[in-house]
This record gives sequence, C-alpha cells and structure tokens, in this order.
Amino acid sequence: MEIREDFIKNDIGIIPKDWEIKNIGSICEIYGRIGYRGYTIKDIMPQGEGAITISPSNIQDGKTDFSKCTYISWFKYDESPEIKIFNGDILLVKTGSTFGKTAIIKNLFEKATINPQLVVLKNIKVDNIFLGYIMAYKIIQNQIKSTIVGGAIPTLSQQLVANYKVPLPPTKLEQNAISTALSDADALISSLERLIEKKKNIKQGAMQQLLKPKKGWNFISLDKVVWYQEGPGVRNYQFTKNGVKLLNGTNIEKGQLFLDKTDRYISEHEAFGFYSHFLADEGDIIIACSGVTINKFDEKVTFVQREHLPLCMNTSTMRFKVINEKIDKYFFFHFLKSDSFKEQIGGKATGSAQLNFGPSHVKNIQISLPNLIEQNEIATILSDIDEEISLLENKLSKNNLIKNGMMQNLLTGKIRLVCQK
Repeated sequence: MEIREDFIKNDIGIIPKDWEIKNIGSICEIYGRIGYRGYTIKDIMPQGEGAITISPSNIQDGKTDFSKCTYISWFKYDESPEIKIFNGDILLVKTGSTFGKTAIIKNLFEKATINPQLVVLKNIKVDNIFLGYIMAYKIIQNQIKSTIVGGAIPTLSQQLVANYKVPLPPTKLEQNAISTALSDADALISSLERLIEKKKNIKQGAMQQLLKPKKGWNFISLDKVVWYQEGPGVRNYQFTKNGVKLLNGTNIEKGQLFLDKTDRYISEHEAFGFYSHFLADEGDIIIACSGVTINKFDEKVTFVQREHLPLCMNTSTMRFKVINEKIDKYFFFHFLKSDSFKEQIGGKATGSAQLNFGPSHVKNIQISLPNLIEQNEIATILSDIDEEISLLENKLSKNNLIKNGMMQNLLTGKIRLVCQK
C-alpha cells in the first residue's frame, strides 16, 4: 500500500509525520485496587450508606451506566484515595471476559471508586476526551489483544497498560478539535437512543391500552384462530455450510430477522425432502421460544419476508399462520408482543429467568378479540409507531457508521481539523 509522503509507518500503524508516539504511562497515572485493600461481601452497603464501586457491568458501549450499582463502605472508599473516581477519569477493564472495555467518566454525581477488575487513568496530560476515544479505538485495542496474558481469565497488568503506545497530534488544540467532533457525534447518537427509548415506552403504553380487553370483546383459545408449529430438532451432524438456512432464535433481534447472525444450514436434499413441512413461508410470523427473557420477548417476534427464503425452521423457534377470518394478522402480531401474551406464556413456560415454551403451552393461551374493523385500527396505530421506531433505529445505525468512519479518519490523522503550517 502506498503511503502518503506526509505519513510514516510504525509499530501501531500509519500516522502523520508530525504526530508523536508516547507510552500511556508517560501521559497519565494508572491506578488499580491493591490486593490487600480489596473488599468482601461484608463491605457491601445499601445505597446512601457508601460509595459506588464501579464494575465492568457499569461500562456499556463505551459509556458509563450507573442505573444499577453496588456500594461499599465509606471506610473502604477512603482506604484507597488514589482510586477515587471523578469526571474526566478514564476506566479500563483489566480482567474477565470483557477485558479491554473502556469509558470516560461523565456525569458522575455520587462518590465512586473501582472494583478489582478495573484500572483508572488519572492526571492526564493530554486532552482526556481524545485519549478516551483512542483507548476505545483499534490502535489501543489491538495492542491489548496482542499482549493479554492468562488462560481462562485473561488479565492486563498496570505495567502492560503503561507501555501501550498512543499516537498524539502535536497540539492540544488539534486533540481538542478531534475530541469535540467525536463528542458531537456521540451526543447525536445519545439523543437518538433516548428518543427511541421514549417512543418504545409510548408504544408499550399504547399496547396496554389498545389491547386491553373491553366490553364486547370475545375471548377465544389461540389454537382456534391460528396454526402454529415448532421447529424440529435438527442434529449437529446434519448442519452444513451451505444449502437452506436454518432459523435460530438468535437470528431474531430487535424485531428483525438477521440471517447472517448464524452460519447453520441444512442440505437442500433434506430441506426439500424430510423437512419440507418445516420450510417457512413468506408472511409467517416467527418467534424465539427458548432462552428469551420475558421483558425482551417482544423483540423476538417478526415476519418472514420473501428475501429470507428458503428458510427452514429449527429447534427453539415457532411460526404462526392466521387460519380464522375473525382475526386480523397484524392484530395477532402485536398480541404476541403484548403483556397479555407474556403474562400467559410466562406463567405456563418452563424455566425461570428465561422463557422455554412450546406448542403445548401456546394451546392454552387466550386472546381477546374486538371486531375486525377495530382490530385493523388498533394494528394500524401500533404498526405506525413500529415504523417510526424502525426509521429512528435506521437513522441511529447510520450515525453509528458515520461515527466509526470519523474515528478511523480523525484518530489516524487521515483528516486534519486544524490547519497545518
């Protein structure tokens, strides 16, 4: 690959010639919880009686989430002042299955420290927001992956972290320009996420009101108005790398079907032969019926589209067809996502935290039906909200792609936001 004359190739990639490369340890201080200052369950306190002890679960998608926190005693908090956490600090998960996750501390309104799985970067001499973005980018993440030690539980030492190399624009002005541009992109993404969450809450409220049985509605067993079928138990030895795609519950995500999430197929000979009666049809409503939490079940319901075919059902999935003129297909689709269905199937399904159910459970479900005109009106309202949410989610996806492109160009100097002399 030809390198621009104002760039140079080094151990961490191709960067502008006027950028510096420094070890992380030379631009900040790195602290972790010292072993003898660890804490036990006896040190765990109720909220309001201690400080937050930040864990890897508080880091989600490069951001901190303090909606669910563990608290430790004030004594343990004060025992290790070097790891008291403040806005502007940078966190890095050093051990466990999520090692390498990182986040910049923002909007922290309670006193906090870290648990033994994290380290914190403090007293940062460069633009801390810029450093936070670099820490999450592949320049650092690739170094983490190449130096990780340990077997089942990988661990990063503070010395390893200190030795990672960071490319730095020559001035804080340029660092700040980059961090501001990326922060603006993140702010737009966050606003879209909040709007999507708001719309989903509105839809949830609308569903409860619109699908709630009213005077004149008739209760009927589900098996009287819809046909349903659970996928077969295709064996591992039958899986192939091509042929007809096998549907798995993991393929259904956020109300959409993503067939590239798995690589399981069955031969065309078997799919159109012995398993032909399990081949899905366009317009089938499909659901995941195993390994799904009740509160997330509405995200595991979707339609089969023409572009998904041919598609063969597999274990832990079910499909439905409306077979009675008394029920509107789209009304039934929204019923499957409703609290009424969740409550009924949740009380009949096996398992606790996760749903595991089949045709014998579905047979006992009751659905309350208004007349067809009202069913259609209700389905139209809910489908319009779904469409609005889908458009927002597509916009969010595009903005995430734009931000990823910005990171690739800005954090490697391919695009400069400050005029060079």
